[in-house]
Amino acid sequence: MIFETYNEETTFNIAKELGSKAKAGDIFCLVGDLGVGKTVFAKGFATGLNIEEHITSPTFTIVQVYDAIIPLYHFDMYRIENTQELEFIGYQDYFWGKGVCLVEWANRVTDAIPDTAIWVSIEKDLTMGLDYRKILIDFPAEGEKYE
Repeated sequence: MIFETYNEETTFNIAKELGSKAKAGDIFCLVGDLGVGKTVFAKGFATGLNIEEHITSPTFTIVQVYDAIIPLYHFDMYRIENTQELEFIGYQDYFWGKGVCLVEWANRVTDAIPDTAIWVSIEKDLTMGLDYRKILIDFPAEGEKYE
């Protein structure tokens, strides 16, 4: 699926809709350059899960847990050098836990990401304007449940 947005509100609402359909055990991998809107997306996604807490990027904590009916495990892999570092935080407990994972900078640890993950890529195109974003969502074969 491909979406085009021209403002943060639309990006937020796309993510909110996706979050509202998320199921326990889902892993969403969020990739894009710095400043592209990953945190806006994460806020919308959390809102879709009925999480009312203030959402920030867990750059220094690596993972932030938000309690809800379906917990959200929000990862930021920007500072992770390799998958071995993930072993120290027990990432498998989250990836195969009772919640939904949202993994920013997942492209830095692709060998740890299961084939069932849903990949979300956010791209800028300055020729389309400063606020333009293209959001590409790549579902695994069983991903039709999100359409």
